[in-house]
Amino acid sequence: SSTRRKMSLKSERRGIHVDQSELLCKKGCGYYGNPAWQGFCSKCWREEYHKARQKQIQEDWELAERLQREEEEAYASSQSTQGAQSLTFSKFEEKKTNEKTRKVTTVKKFFTASSRAGAKKEIQEAKAPSPSIHRQASIETDRVFKEFIEFIRTYQKPGQDIYKQCKLFLDTMSHKRDLSIEEQSECAQDFYQNVADRLQTRWKVPPEKVEKAMDEVEKYIMTRQYKYVFCPETTDDEKKDLAVQKRIRALHWVTPQMLCVPVSEEIPEVSDMVVKAITDIIEMDSKRVPREKLACITKCSKHIFNAIKITKNEPASADDFLPTLIYIVLKGNPPRLQSNIQYITRFCNPSRLMTGEDGYYFTNLCCAVAFIEKLDAQSLNLSQEDFDRFMTGQTSPKKQESDSFSPDVCLGVKQMCKSLDLLSQLNERQERIVSEAKKLEKDLIDWTDGITKEVEDIVEKYPLEIKPKSQALAAIDSENVENDKLPPPLQPQVYAG
Repeated sequence: SSTRRKMSLKSERRGIHVDQSELLCKKGCGYYGNPAWQGFCSKCWREEYHKARQKQIQEDWELAERLQREEEEAYASSQSTQGAQSLTFSKFEEKKTNEKTRKVTTVKKFFTASSRAGAKKEIQEAKAPSPSIHRQASIETDRVFKEFIEFIRTYQKPGQDIYKQCKLFLDTMSHKRDLSIEEQSECAQDFYQNVADRLQTRWKVPPEKVEKAMDEVEKYIMTRQYKYVFCPETTDDEKKDLAVQKRIRALHWVTPQMLCVPVSEEIPEVSDMVVKAITDIIEMDSKRVPREKLACITKCSKHIFNAIKITKNEPASADDFLPTLIYIVLKGNPPRLQSNIQYITRFCNPSRLMTGEDGYYFTNLCCAVAFIEKLDAQSLNLSQEDFDRFMTGQTSPKKQESDSFSPDVCLGVKQMCKSLDLLSQLNERQERIVSEAKKLEKDLIDWTDGITKEVEDIVEKYPLEIKPKSQALAAIDSENVENDKLPPPLQPQVYAG
């Protein structure tokens, strides 16, 4: 019986539960995968990407050779006239263009990369940021630059090489603004790999110092590149942000009990942890360096684990963590969530996303966002009717919960719940008023249309005829010329009987 109950609970909760194996690279390398890389880790994704690119290059060479043979055969069979040459060359160009277009489209479709068409034009037409943004960026950039210079001085000759490579990379990227964001990401990932390899092979720097150096390199170059590569206008990142934000707002009614969140906010210490977790996930948007954004996710996740541990009085499991993370995201509604995830995926040092706690927590956040996008009645243990009513705002599950308070609930929480109940009632009344007003408006329009039609029908049935003006009527005796011959009028007779 207990086994059957566990199986039924698992089937009910399958919308929230995720096996740890699902977080790993689908190629089986042991690193964490990522939805943006189609389930691969950064290393395997780049291998697949390069394989596809090499395949495309090989096919392009074969195409060029085949077209050249056709050109030579056509040239040999022709009369070597100018017209024949022109015709053959135009045919060659047409085949080459069509074949190249097909290949590029196929590769881009496979990797779901955004098109570069019109990218340069859109960037040129982009509005210039306000002067205040320039000032803030300049101050922070100067500060980071000074810290970077102080850091590389401790590395002596390897530090000089690092600075030279960073300067060369920034100069190169300044000429690649018209490239797609995927290609700019590829350039950044190649740069990270090249710098790490140079430090390890050429300068024999120990691994721990290489990792520290790469963190500083990422901080420096991404502070400089942030305004160009975060949520660029050539992508649909902003559209995804608005869609996720709208979705989270529509799910504002979801309670911890629906998600089976093992966190009791009635415990003051747990409530503080929840507030800190929400603060950390919101603060992620204010950071400019991918590693610092990752640090916000990690701090948020650790607060979640602590909240679960305090509530359950035992260490939290992975199955406890993911539903709680979903609840924190729903409660906090972090700004530009998808843009931040995409920015980290594209420009973070890949080693941080493939292993370690940062990579684990980031992968869970990606899963949480994916679950929020497809959250349904079954995953919340609700009937479809209740789910639809909650989504449309017809009622709220929090209204029933506010009727019973525990003795230790503070006055502010009670007042807030009462205010929410009042707002809910006012919202229902407002909806009824709007509905009745629309019905009244429709009735007035129907009544006006009905009266108009009745009048039109009567006029059509009994048309109005205007007769000419008749002569004025004269006195009855005006034409009687023999009035004086008439007898006198009768006098009343008094009867004295």
